[in-house]
Amino acid sequence: DLGMPISALDLLNNYAVVFVTAFVVTLLLTPLIRRLALEAGVTDHPDNERKLHRYPVAYLGGLAVFLGLIAAIAVSFVFAGGVTAVYRNVPMAVVLGMVAITVTGLVDDVWGSTPRLKIAGQLVAAAGLAYFDIGVLVAGGMLLPLAAQVHPIFGNEQFVYWTGTALIAAFVLGGCNAANFLDGLDGLLSGVVAVAALGLLCICVLMAFQIPPGVNAEETLTCARIVLCLALLGAVLGFLPHNFNPATIFLGDCGSHLLGFMCVVIILMLGEYGQTHLVAAGLIIFSVPIMDTTLAIIRRLLAKTPMSAADDQHVHHQLARSLGVKGAVFAIYGIGFA
Repeated sequence: DLGMPISALDLLNNYAVVFVTAFVVTLLLTPLIRRLALEAGVTDHPDNERKLHRYPVAYLGGLAVFLGLIAAIAVSFVFAGGVTAVYRNVPMAVVLGMVAITVTGLVDDVWGSTPRLKIAGQLVAAAGLAYFDIGVLVAGGMLLPLAAQVHPIFGNEQFVYWTGTALIAAFVLGGCNAANFLDGLDGLLSGVVAVAALGLLCICVLMAFQIPPGVNAEETLTCARIVLCLALLGAVLGFLPHNFNPATIFLGDCGSHLLGFMCVVIILMLGEYGQTHLVAAGLIIFSVPIMDTTLAIIRRLLAKTPMSAADDQHVHHQLARSLGVKGAVFAIYGIGFA
């Protein structure tokens, strides 16, 4: 109780500048980064199988999204005021994780790298989240109710911490790679993430008025979650005009992994105090990439092919063959909204 009335509109109005900053910075920087990528020869060439574009398209779009996100988060530190001024800002662990994910993805896009390097960057990002207790209590919310029925060790704080850390690593690795798998058509991933960010924003705003008993509202990540949702929504909407069919620039691994990481961070932050039911709600919102990745894993297990092997049997590829690229993209947007 901050001693003053607060509404959802108050929260959104206080952070409208975050959305605008992410949108404008990404929208304006993307053409400049596209030119840089073309001059450096960092392009994706069509192969008439999985890559359906007709001409080489610049990579490095993820760098524009990253800069838009960083600018928006920085603005949230400066312009927070009124009722939001007393809340916690976005934890630096999230920013450091964004840097780790972006740098390792950028190295792969520009020079090429092994999957181990990208996994290393994702694990560094996950370790940062665990160190600052972002998402650790998600495991506690699942394990503590089982303690009395199973074994006292499941209620031990150290056990919960390390299990939570492992869960965070699984979330980060899964989310980053699920987003990367879905990034197969012009505007697909950026649009799906925009839809997901909108859904996550709705949950985050509602959570602002349902603080757990005995918890000081000022100590929660209430506004940090809203900032991340607005920054993510603004950045992908600023990138989408350049990325929609026919795309002039692609996200690259740098961008797809970053978008997956941002969604995962927000979902983990929904379980700040062990509210696993809200984390489940977040996973449902992010379920389009999860479903596509699950099908890809099953498909490759049945075919006995490596998990890293690329194919043209993803849901979006199959829809594109019958509906065309734009038709497939809009169909998957619709699934995401549903």
